[in-house]
Amino acid sequence: MKILKVETNKKKYIDLLLLADEEEKMIDKYLERGEMYILDDNGVKAECVVTNEGNGILEIKNIATLPNWHKQGYGKKLIEFIIKKYSKNYLVIQVGTGDSPTTIPFYEKCGFKKSHIIKDFFIKNYDKPIIENGVQLVDMIYLKKF
Repeated sequence: MKILKVETNKKKYIDLLLLADEEEKMIDKYLERGEMYILDDNGVKAECVVTNEGNGILEIKNIATLPNWHKQGYGKKLIEFIIKKYSKNYLVIQVGTGDSPTTIPFYEKCGFKKSHIIKDFFIKNYDKPIIENGVQLVDMIYLKKF
């Protein structure tokens, strides 16, 4: 298993990016300014994009694992890699996600704690409703790791 930085042609992984962020126009807002990593284990299984948000904050903007490879530890490996690589240079690592019964516990297991909420984020910023596990996402829930 290897984690590799993607320096060019990040859109090559658009299908994987769209698993975590359903609108390409939203991905375009952070992809080029972000640092992207792929996890390769006999083929690409997962990806992660992080951005410098200023004031010592690194944000995980996108993290996704191919559906057939969920629950294999790939997402956790990427989170551990990001924490190890960036925690010396940033005061906070944060992630924003929908209020989902699958994603919130994942980040909490990785050591993140709920921080704050941006009300109506998904309604105001996405053209179509985002449905996860049969529930429409409305608010953005931020979690932080110090």
